[in-house]
Amino acid sequence: MSRFLNQAALALALAAPMPAHAGPEAWGPETNYVLRCIGCHGADGAGSADVGIPDFRGYVGSFSASEAGRRYLMHVPGVTNASLTDTQIAEVMNHVMERFAGASLPADYRPFTPAEVTALRAERVGDVVALRRTVAADLTAAGLPVAGYPWP
Repeated sequence: MSRFLNQAALALALAAPMPAHAGPEAWGPETNYVLRCIGCHGADGAGSADVGIPDFRGYVGSFSASEAGRRYLMHVPGVTNASLTDTQIAEVMNHVMERFAGASLPADYRPFTPAEVTALRAERVGDVVALRRTVAADLTAAGLPVAGYPWP
């Protein structure tokens, strides 16, 4: 996805009609995805494997299948630095799952809740790359699809 297309998508999202008093607390999950996630994962969720941004499409749902995977999702840099409330993070994460997970979404998927987001974000995760490696190995061993990831 080219930087131009990401900027165009951002411009469209920002141009959406909103009341003059509406701020980040009034934005829905699609707008927050555009503002907080699209720069890395793209409008289509493809990411950019060559720079370590995993593809969401058909993979991201696998991470919702385990507690460790859910914890990892709450500690990726884009989530930890998103300046969103836990409610907004839950909404965006559920939006990502609904839009991009496809067949990787477990049949027993349970949506993220604000309380879960709060609890998972409070847990200490030392090295998020090491956590992803561990979670990805566990998911792969369980037969679940996991997007490629170039970090050693």
